[in-house]
Amino acid sequence: MARNNDPTFFFSPFAHSTSLPVQHAVNADNVQPEQGISLVTGASGFVGSALVDYLCRLGRPVRAMVRNPAAVSPLQARGIPVVLADLRDYQSLLNAVQGVDAVYHIAALFRQAGLPAHEFYEVNAEGTRRLLDAALAAGVRRVVHCSTVGVLGHISNPPADETTPYNPGDVYQHSKMEGEKIALQYFRSGKIPGVVIRPAMIYGPGDRRTLKLFRMIARRRFFYVGSGELEVHFVDVRDLVRAFVMAMDHQEISGQVYIIAGERALPLREMVEIIARELGVPPPRWHLPVRPMQWLGSICEAVCTPLRIQPPIFRRRVDFFTKRRSFDISKAKRELGYQPARSLEQEVAEIIAWYRQHGWL
Repeated sequence: MARNNDPTFFFSPFAHSTSLPVQHAVNADNVQPEQGISLVTGASGFVGSALVDYLCRLGRPVRAMVRNPAAVSPLQARGIPVVLADLRDYQSLLNAVQGVDAVYHIAALFRQAGLPAHEFYEVNAEGTRRLLDAALAAGVRRVVHCSTVGVLGHISNPPADETTPYNPGDVYQHSKMEGEKIALQYFRSGKIPGVVIRPAMIYGPGDRRTLKLFRMIARRRFFYVGSGELEVHFVDVRDLVRAFVMAMDHQEISGQVYIIAGERALPLREMVEIIARELGVPPPRWHLPVRPMQWLGSICEAVCTPLRIQPPIFRRRVDFFTKRRSFDISKAKRELGYQPARSLEQEVAEIIAWYRQHGWL
C-alpha cells in the first residue's frame, strides 16, 4: 500500500553498515518485547524503504511492515526484520506493533484506476484508525503519520502553510485528509503522542514516478499543457526521511502538522529547463491547450476505467500542469530544525546521475 516502487529496483541513498539479524516475517507467536524498535509501515515503497535504511544507518532498531508477501524477501536480504500486516485487518496490525516503541505510518493506498472510492477510505482513513488503536493497545510511545500536501489541493494564494484550509481535489486526497484528521484527533486528545507530516511532491534517486518526466524530457517528447508557469514544489526523499526522524525525536511536540518541502517552489517551466540543462538537451517548447486535454483525460478515464484498462491519459495528469503548488516550510525549520540539504539543481543532477548509472535513462 506504500507508494508503488518495485523494491527490487530500490536505491538506498543511505548505504549503511549496521548489521541487523535476518528474521522471518514476525507474528504474534514469536514477537518478544523489545526496547526502542521503530515500526515503518509501507516499508517496501520508495519512501518507506528510504526511511528504513536511514533508521538503520542511525543504528536504530527497525521493523518493516509490508502487505505483499513478495516484498518480504528483498527486505530480509538487506537484513531488515519484516512483519506482514494489512491496514484493513486490525489483528494483523496488533501483531505488527507488539514490542514496538515508535511507529512511522507511511503506508497508503495511492491513486489507482478502477478502484471504488470506499477502498481509499478503508485504507487511508479507517486503516489509520485501526493502526492507532493497535498502537494504543500495544503501548506504543509515539507515532509519526505521513499525510500529503494534496489535502490542500490547488493553492490559490501561495504559499500555503499549516493553517491553509483543507481543499482536497480527488478521492485519494480526500481519503488522506480524513486519515490526517483521525490521526490529529488521537494526538490532540492525548490518547497517544504524535505529529503529522505533509510531504510535497516526493522525488529522489531511485524514484520511478518522476522517471517518466525525466525520460520524456531526455527523449525530447515532453510538452506543456498550458503555460507551464504555475509553481511546482518537490522534496528530496532524503530530506523527507530526516524530517520524519526529527518529528519523532521532538517528544515535547504533539498534535502538530508540518509541511516538508524543498527550499523553494518554482514555475514548472523553470523546473523542466533545469532538468533539460542537466540532461544536455534543448528545453521543450511545445504547449497544448488546457481545456481539450482535460476533456480528453476525462473521456479516456470514463471509457477505460469500467473495462479495467489503464487509460493512456488521466485527468489528474493534466491537473499536474494546472494546479499551483507552493508551500511555506518555515514552521518545520523553526520547530523541528528541518533544512533541505541540497539545492534543487544538486538534487536534479544526482537523480539524473543515478538514472544513468542504472540504465534508466
